[in-house]
Amino acid sequence: MSGLAVQPISTGEAVVASLRARILDGVIAPGARLPEAELAADFGVARPTVREAIQTLCHEGLLVRERNRSAHIPVLTNEEILDLFSVRIPLECLIVRAVLERKAPLAPAREAMAVMEALPNDAGWSKVVSADAAFHQALVSAVGSPRLERLYGALSGEIRLCVAQLRPSWASPAAIGHEHHEVIDVLESGDVEAAEARMTAHLERAVRDLTH
Repeated sequence: MSGLAVQPISTGEAVVASLRARILDGVIAPGARLPEAELAADFGVARPTVREAIQTLCHEGLLVRERNRSAHIPVLTNEEILDLFSVRIPLECLIVRAVLERKAPLAPAREAMAVMEALPNDAGWSKVVSADAAFHQALVSAVGSPRLERLYGALSGEIRLCVAQLRPSWASPAAIGHEHHEVIDVLESGDVEAAEARMTAHLERAVRDLTH
């Protein structure tokens, strides 16, 4: 029975995980305010625990907090989405080129893609967001550049919020998983230009779905 031990998590970590899932599942709408007192009563925890959880999610980019106001989920305008992807698309093309030129391993990205394809239709969309993030992060990590990791990390919160908003555009988690499968297949061909083109098409579809 070795290897089956469950790693306990703190109350604060549990609140963070629950709030993150609510945000990415769409249970809490973009723009909605999150008063600390209400959340503390909802979770049955002290306000400092909620405050710390909110701070963690602000650091992740999933919440924003203004002085003397409750935290809220950012509402990304079409202009902000276009600006985000004007940076993200060239960056992801740089990533796939570096992965192929350095002959970096693709197994972690394929594993993340397989997780996405295996999700049931009724899976919480936060699981899709997590698998999508794991897929793209696996490609970033494969390059082996700490600076690239930091640069991509600066965009990751807004990227996850965008993926959360893509739910109406996909019939199922398996469908978005198949989209990533096609990206991996082109990467495994070793054709740099084809890989850049496929990644661009993948991300441009997201832009169209988010801004239509």
